[in-house]
Amino acid sequence: MPAYQAPLRDFDFVLNELIKIQDIIPMLPGYEEATPDIFRAYLEQAAQFCESELAPLNRQGDEEGCQYDSATKAVTTPTGFKEAYRQYCELGFPALDCDPAYGGQGLPKSLAFPIMEMQCAANVAWSMYPGLSHGAYAAIHAHGTDEQKAAYLPRLVDGSWTGTMCLTEPHCGTDLGLLKARAEPNTDGSYRITGTKIFISAGEHDLSANIVHLVLARLPGAPKDVKGISLFIVPKFLDGGARNAVSCGSLEHKMGIKANATAVINLDGAQGWLIGEPNKGLACMFTMMNAARLGCGMQGLGLGEASFQGALSYARERLQMRSLNGAKRPEQPADPIIVHPDVRRMLLTQKAYTEAGRALAAMLALQLDIEDKHEDAAVRADAADLVALLTPVAKAFLTDNGYTAANLGMQVFGGHGYIREWGMEQLVRDARISQIYEGTNGIQAIDLLGRKVLLDQGAKLRKFTKLIHAFCQQHEGHALLGEFVAPLSKLLKEVGEITMGVGMASLQDKDEAGAAASDYLRLLGHLTYAWLWARMAAVAHDSLGRGEDAFYQAKIATARFYYAKLLPEAEALKASIKAGAKPLMALDDEHFAF
Repeated sequence: MPAYQAPLRDFDFVLNELIKIQDIIPMLPGYEEATPDIFRAYLEQAAQFCESELAPLNRQGDEEGCQYDSATKAVTTPTGFKEAYRQYCELGFPALDCDPAYGGQGLPKSLAFPIMEMQCAANVAWSMYPGLSHGAYAAIHAHGTDEQKAAYLPRLVDGSWTGTMCLTEPHCGTDLGLLKARAEPNTDGSYRITGTKIFISAGEHDLSANIVHLVLARLPGAPKDVKGISLFIVPKFLDGGARNAVSCGSLEHKMGIKANATAVINLDGAQGWLIGEPNKGLACMFTMMNAARLGCGMQGLGLGEASFQGALSYARERLQMRSLNGAKRPEQPADPIIVHPDVRRMLLTQKAYTEAGRALAAMLALQLDIEDKHEDAAVRADAADLVALLTPVAKAFLTDNGYTAANLGMQVFGGHGYIREWGMEQLVRDARISQIYEGTNGIQAIDLLGRKVLLDQGAKLRKFTKLIHAFCQQHEGHALLGEFVAPLSKLLKEVGEITMGVGMASLQDKDEAGAAASDYLRLLGHLTYAWLWARMAAVAHDSLGRGEDAFYQAKIATARFYYAKLLPEAEALKASIKAGAKPLMALDDEHFAF
């Protein structure tokens, strides 16, 4: 597989030309020094690290996997992973967007997100180790006591300790109300945590001196549903270096991300400390879960980019048949396959989904920065609502499209794509999990339609659609952008009508919302991407004649491809939503026979 190259020019386009961070980020308190030059320097350093250190370890990590020693219950990561993690920490990347009060660099998430994409594209299994740690940092920073912050955050920030989130148990995944792990109080204010957690990413490894597990468990007498769940900090090693009663029971044998240690974690009276209020643990864990869901989206985005790069390089070199309109390379025995329309369909689908996904990620990162730092409470609230609305879209739409892109990349290679040594099938296997964990994409769809749209009667949705409506009004009648604005305005209106229809139907039958949810999320994803592509086309039109015309012409051509070849899926989605729940629910359970 060709070497990964970070898409620095496209990062520059999205950050500085599309969302214009230079006009917003330095105006936020605490980010005054975060200039475009600072962004560029960090992105170039991250690109060098991902290209030269992480990407070369990717296939080897997949082949070697993590090794579990049943006698010591220790896990060894693949060759090179520990050294890469040491370099990562020395470069200061774990501290990038963390609080300076605990050793962080205090830089914006608008910078952290593209770096996250690069890590996922170069080596997604490796990227999960620091990714989970940052989620643990965020949860403790938001909900921990001053003593807990002082004890754990500096070491998570410098990377000497890593973190996990321990939710799932053998009998319960999404339905956390069923969890059985229990926490018994000790006389010193700590708790004895007992239970088994499964599917714990980075649950045991040799990269760091300690692992800080954030564990959901029940206190004595707690309510039986999700209202009775508490969150606890359970370190692998206690103060003084004594080993806590938390251990790895085994590693899962998986389809992909084999170089990340997905562990069964056994807690046998392990000492832990309550974080946040009793029975309010799920609310605390959502700080980490929402970060993880956005991280999943970045995995889909990064793997889609990696697959696109591999497919594009191969399509330019692989000679196969002649162009249908005559030889394009008459001096060669055949034309490169990039001349064939079907290969171009696959490449352009990858390109269109990936570049729109990058724009969405940048927009969400900026909203997170605004939510965190803006001086106006109303502006912060609006940003928080946009993030809440679009987080399930980012998780599900980015990962669905990332898996599609990975599959298409393998298809471009033909039979060679099915062979392990080319590396393309690994991207497919690695991408598949992102649609499942941190809440399956079906769960994201239910969350979007049920909680983020219908629960507040569309208040969050209206804040978002007003942005699209404003863009359409601004460019109405534009001679060059009419091909984008007219269909975008039409789809915007139709999404409003669809939302109203589903909302009314679900008042009579809640299954109507459940039946519509996945199609609705994908429909809203297409609306979002159509808006972003129209915006990118507008920027590109305005930039023609200033140099780099080929780059901007490619943006406009890709926008046209998206509108002509991918956006028509919205018509099928609308028809499916309007069909309602009856086609799904009419068949009796016993008739699902074989």
